[in-house]
Amino acid sequence: MYLGLDLGTSGVKALLIDEAQEIVASANAPLDVSRPHAGWSEQDPADWIEATEAALAALIKSHGEALAAVRGIGLSGQMHGATLLDASDKPLRPSILWNDTRSHAEAAALDADPRFRDITGNIVFPGFTAPKLVWVKRNEPEIFAATNKVLLPKDYLRLWLTGEHVSEMSDAAGTAWLDVRQRRWSPALLAATDLDESHMPGLVEGTERSGTLRAELAGRWGMGEDVTVAGGAGDNAASACGAGTVRPGTAFASLGTSGVLFAANGAYLPNPESAVHTFCHALPDTWHQMGVILSATDSLNWLAGITGSKPGELTAALGDTLRAPTGVTFLPYLSGERTPHNDAAIRGSFVGLAHQSDRPALTQAVLEGVAFAFRDNLEALRQAGTELPRVTAIGGGSRSSYWLKAIATALGLPVDLPAEGDFGAAFGAARLGLIAAEGADPRTVCTPPEVSTTIEPETGLSAAYEDAYRRYCALYPAIRGAST
Repeated sequence: MYLGLDLGTSGVKALLIDEAQEIVASANAPLDVSRPHAGWSEQDPADWIEATEAALAALIKSHGEALAAVRGIGLSGQMHGATLLDASDKPLRPSILWNDTRSHAEAAALDADPRFRDITGNIVFPGFTAPKLVWVKRNEPEIFAATNKVLLPKDYLRLWLTGEHVSEMSDAAGTAWLDVRQRRWSPALLAATDLDESHMPGLVEGTERSGTLRAELAGRWGMGEDVTVAGGAGDNAASACGAGTVRPGTAFASLGTSGVLFAANGAYLPNPESAVHTFCHALPDTWHQMGVILSATDSLNWLAGITGSKPGELTAALGDTLRAPTGVTFLPYLSGERTPHNDAAIRGSFVGLAHQSDRPALTQAVLEGVAFAFRDNLEALRQAGTELPRVTAIGGGSRSSYWLKAIATALGLPVDLPAEGDFGAAFGAARLGLIAAEGADPRTVCTPPEVSTTIEPETGLSAAYEDAYRRYCALYPAIRGAST
């Protein structure tokens, strides 16, 4: 048996697989986010441990005998969070999360230093870890002075599991301190934030052993004495391992709260000017590029909320037959946008409203707006040297066949829908636990799921969609001038 632990923003998921990679059981425990000030987003690291204990307790209750056979544990987690520890490994303050924007000025200042883009291959975004530490130094100097280690969220969980200060390449790439090409910490970038390598965890590949489960926990959970804990991965790289997106040319489109267009690469291919993320993958000698949409299903949820409907009711009203764009355009920038604009201040809008613009027309515009945001991400990946032949759809929004048809037509690419199953971050983490424990071939383990349906672009609507996309592209600079 192999256990995947995924530390998300809203909860911890524990998922158990057997040696054939069949899912045996899973359990979840919720987490809350604290927002003490506008733009702040924090969690108490103690809550991560409590939630993990709760998820394991549920697995023990339902599948205690299976846990006795666990040989490997893999970790996945929300990226970019700054967890600051003193010399006794006690947290000095709540962890500052990925969606915390307080350090936007510090991020801009670091990004103005050309070494950051040159060494990391990325823009320094406000959500990244490095600018958070600059903010702490300026605003909480006593905490900065007492900081002995900086850990990412899942790596704090690893410290509790193993007693080791270790991270891995995919998560470390989102700190703005990693030399992403060389897969090692950059002394120059650490020095630019008044830190050095002693403040950082050691680094392993996601498929490597990072430590052994502590005897106390192994005994409490009914596991053996030599349970391997793998390096693991940041949440998107772990999802890629779960979906089999590990070979160059493979890609997935995640239609969740946020949207991600993720492409695996066999080489380091940075293009920070396009706001594409270029990170290490969880597998050795593999990288990935990623475009990020901040409000994907969140956009539909917003419309559902203000119209007093459920998201499924809105999409059901459109039927299954893809419609030509109506002339109403939606910009899905409800909380700013990352790729390709790197604009935290921009906000969303409807343009082209008329008397006949009813609720289905607004729903259609929202679905198309998110589809065009994915097209923006595809164009950004192309600028960075990546051409995609097709994408696999994952995430809750992929349950809408209309939305997938819109995305396929906007991208001009076939969209594969996996057969029923859980191919997310916890499953990918469990696969990494298997690889590390058994010394297995990562590409033999991280295979793609069977495809249940392939949705082809609606070629009869390609021209209309292209015209609508051009309107969409022209609106950003106009709206930016009016709204920021």
